[in-house]
Amino acid sequence: MLALKFRVKLHDAVASKKIILANLATQKNSHTKTQGKKMRNLKSRLLSFTRRFLTKVMPLDALTNLYELELRKEIRRRQMEHPNPFCRYGAFGFSQSDEDGLTIEILSRMGISKGFFCEFGVGDGTENNTLILLALGWSGSWFGGQDIILDVSKSSKLTFTKTWITKENILSLYKTIASEVDVISLDLDGNDFHFIEELLRNGANPKLFIAEYNAKFPPGVKFTMPYNPQHFWKSDDYFGASLQMFVELFSQFGYRLICCNAATGANAFFVKEEYAEKFPEVPVDIKALYSEPFYLLRGRKMHPTSVKTLQSLLQ
Repeated sequence: MLALKFRVKLHDAVASKKIILANLATQKNSHTKTQGKKMRNLKSRLLSFTRRFLTKVMPLDALTNLYELELRKEIRRRQMEHPNPFCRYGAFGFSQSDEDGLTIEILSRMGISKGFFCEFGVGDGTENNTLILLALGWSGSWFGGQDIILDVSKSSKLTFTKTWITKENILSLYKTIASEVDVISLDLDGNDFHFIEELLRNGANPKLFIAEYNAKFPPGVKFTMPYNPQHFWKSDDYFGASLQMFVELFSQFGYRLICCNAATGANAFFVKEEYAEKFPEVPVDIKALYSEPFYLLRGRKMHPTSVKTLQSLLQ
């Protein structure tokens, strides 16, 4: 009887222990969940406080200015540390990035102070590669698929044709230009390689050709987007051609790559071989000329481009 009572008490003790351990585990899990919830709430409150604090201490404009300042520093670092020392001439003006400075230096070395330009793909006319030439007294023709904010109807310096550009019509558009073309810039976010090939194979022979390349593909990669007349860029990596493909194409027509803009790695500058001696510091190896992509564009310029400013350039 005594042994039986002991076994019963032992069984009850073990059962009680299991109940106690189970309760402790439940309390621990509940505590862990509670702690986790508290931490999430704390993080949320801290983030909210940080936003409110920064907004009060440093307004949004100040944060934007800080971003712009750091971005400019990074762009300058890319220019100064690029293996091609010519990239240091990159400077901002009307162009989307640092192309204007490169264009001015290239033409200066080539001894071309005034001439005629042609640009395919000009956006709304406020931020493209040949505006700086218009400011320097050049004349030219623009072609693009969207309206521009400029009224060129009475201008003797600039013409604009709104049209959807294809491989089938780009040559006829180019042939409407009566003047000898010194500079061509082409940035159409898709069939660029095919358009440029069509122009070069049919007599286009500018002294300077500025072409957008797909910087996602480093030297050695031979990528070309298949021709599609209905292509519309979706802000992804499906556009244009690699730098390797453009170098091989342009070399067939007597051009040499001088630089790719270091700020964004978006545009490549090709000059006729006869001018190559004007650029003694420029390396020959495509690996030293290539600029990797850095598509963090400035949020705003120091002073936005005014339509009045652009209209004055047409006079």
